[in-house]
Amino acid sequence: MIRFGLRLTLAGGREALVRLVVIAVAVALGVGMLLTALAGAGGVTTQNDRYGWANSAFAPGAEDGPDPLWWQTRIDGFDRRTVGRVDLAATGAASPVPPGLPRLPAAGEYFASPELAQLLATTPAAQLGDRFPGRLAGTIGPEALPAPDSLVAVVGYAPEVLSQRPGVSRVGKIQTVAPTSCPQGCWSGIPAAGLQLILAVVAAALIFPLLILIGSATRLAATRREQRFAAMRLVGATPRQVSVVSAVESTVSAFAGTALGFALFFLFRDTLAAIPFTGSPMFPSDLALGPVTVIGVALGVPVAAALVARFALRQVQISPLGVTRRVTPKPPRVWRVIPLLLGLGELAYFIGRRPDTTSGQLLAFLPGILVIMLGLIIAGPWLTMAGARLVARRASRPASLIAARRLADNPRAGFRTVSGLVLALFVTTVAVGVMGSIAAEQNVSREDPSAAGLFTLFRDEDRAPTGDPVPAALTSLPGVRGVAVTRVPPESVPVPHVEIGELGWPYALVSCADVARIPDARQCAPGAEVAWTWPGLDGPPGWQGTWPRADVDAAALTGFKVMAILTVTDGSTPALEEARTVLQNAHPMLYSPYSGVEFQADSARVFNGWKQLANVVILTSLAIAGCSLAVSIAGGLSDRRRPFSLLRLTGVSLGTLRRVVALESVTPLLVAAVVALGSGLLAAQLFLTAQMDSTLSPPSVSFYVIVVAGLATSLAVIASTMPLLRRITGPEAARNE
Repeated sequence: MIRFGLRLTLAGGREALVRLVVIAVAVALGVGMLLTALAGAGGVTTQNDRYGWANSAFAPGAEDGPDPLWWQTRIDGFDRRTVGRVDLAATGAASPVPPGLPRLPAAGEYFASPELAQLLATTPAAQLGDRFPGRLAGTIGPEALPAPDSLVAVVGYAPEVLSQRPGVSRVGKIQTVAPTSCPQGCWSGIPAAGLQLILAVVAAALIFPLLILIGSATRLAATRREQRFAAMRLVGATPRQVSVVSAVESTVSAFAGTALGFALFFLFRDTLAAIPFTGSPMFPSDLALGPVTVIGVALGVPVAAALVARFALRQVQISPLGVTRRVTPKPPRVWRVIPLLLGLGELAYFIGRRPDTTSGQLLAFLPGILVIMLGLIIAGPWLTMAGARLVARRASRPASLIAARRLADNPRAGFRTVSGLVLALFVTTVAVGVMGSIAAEQNVSREDPSAAGLFTLFRDEDRAPTGDPVPAALTSLPGVRGVAVTRVPPESVPVPHVEIGELGWPYALVSCADVARIPDARQCAPGAEVAWTWPGLDGPPGWQGTWPRADVDAAALTGFKVMAILTVTDGSTPALEEARTVLQNAHPMLYSPYSGVEFQADSARVFNGWKQLANVVILTSLAIAGCSLAVSIAGGLSDRRRPFSLLRLTGVSLGTLRRVVALESVTPLLVAAVVALGSGLLAAQLFLTAQMDSTLSPPSVSFYVIVVAGLATSLAVIASTMPLLRRITGPEAARNE
């Protein structure tokens, strides 16, 4: 039977060849998407491991090894971009060399990544270059770069100089993987677990419509195939033999599609790697496929396609007479909407009742999202039927009436082709709504007052300096408008636990003379020389009070350890970067001075990357839905060629038939898009309100443009099947066979 199935597949005529090509293309798209998701999940881990070498000092036993390096990791910034930096000094000939370097930099030399080297060449030295002493000795290779556009520097020092700096460590061996935790802070990427979870959701959102597409392609010319299989059963073929033949037909196409899917993945891998869904693009080599992935996909997809084919043609395999015993299915009932409403109600219930723990929040919100997804699938046929009946009641043309009646007669079949699109659009709409709202809150504009201040925080109180920590050159820089220093109160000065707003009580000391020099800052209480404040002199939102008086002698304040230096500038990039250069050279620490904008810039960049990923998913899902609809239309036209031919012989124009087919196809697509978008935005609003007590920010115009473009593409694909109607509905198709 296998040879017979191969003969039917490869030498079964033009119809068999078309079916082979369509199924192969559908499987190729699915395999390409599946490989992208799997490679992306591995690429996140690989990219994170590229940060590992820079964090060698934080690994247990880092100092083991011959001639350990003096080492300090530093996280710098420039114009809202992060600059990773490692200062090191060799203690012997056997000192380890970080990856990407031909040798260790000598004292007075530094290596820079290609992107940083280009930035140094085009930026005034006072803003960036003066942070790196000595000369540029060369560029860093890709082995040490988390992303092709990373800003990274490795700076060489003399051992006797670097060893005296607070915060340095000894590193005898270079790490190759990212640290599992950074209690004191480190230079790292995005946690891989969360991104892999998102990619898994994206894969699910893409794979489901692709399975629908494969199922639609498998049912291409289903009526004629079912009749053929039914005839085989009537002449003595067993259900198992029919299953073998149908499985062979699908498996051959699936193997061809799988091979094409691998080719598509490697063809577009460079383009996929450039999508910064982790906040930064990846190297194409990071999207590698392991042997388990290759073998699993190469064998698993054809097996899955065979199972889908068997499920799609199960009616013939049950009974040879089943093909002729079709009846109009029962119409779906209104109860199908209840699960969807329950899911939305479950999210609404937790508004104001958010669980305190993370696990509790997962148990609260995740089931609600899943119930909504299930509810969309269950309610889809009823919504399609309701829409079709509404159109039928208002139809004034024959085409609208015929299309609406046919859709209302079997709404499950009409919704089936777009059910994957519903899930994909819902998931991505929720993602865009939630991520876009969070990114909008974190995307502080350059005109925001927090964008003009640099905050230098001394996180390690034991190593914090005393005295005057402000560099002499800082206050004379153009654009610097004021500097204030906050300090750690000693144990002899207890902190008064007097709360101010939602931030709690202030716990840092500040000189009121410094506060007076800060533009637009809250002032001290009348008559106070020293006051209680927060490290950044920022009060709670809407607070209009004054900093409470502290019973501390102003002359003794300089003897306390420094908590932070607040530098207020005019907000221009030259002023910010020149001030940062001066502060960083004076106080080399793990974290360089940063502004409120930069503190949130990385998170906003990651969320924007996820939004781009969601846009890609939306566009791809709509295109897949269009292909699925086109295949279903082609299959439906092939199966209904005789009724349509009879209609043409009775005087129905070809234009009327085209409008019937178009309305049958477009109505479920548009209904599905509207329902999925509406449900997604509503679920995002409920989640944001319950979880974060915030409001949904309307998606940007680009989101709607992408959705409209995807729908237009789907409609164009549907329109491409219209010429088929004239060819298959000629008078010869009406003859009795």
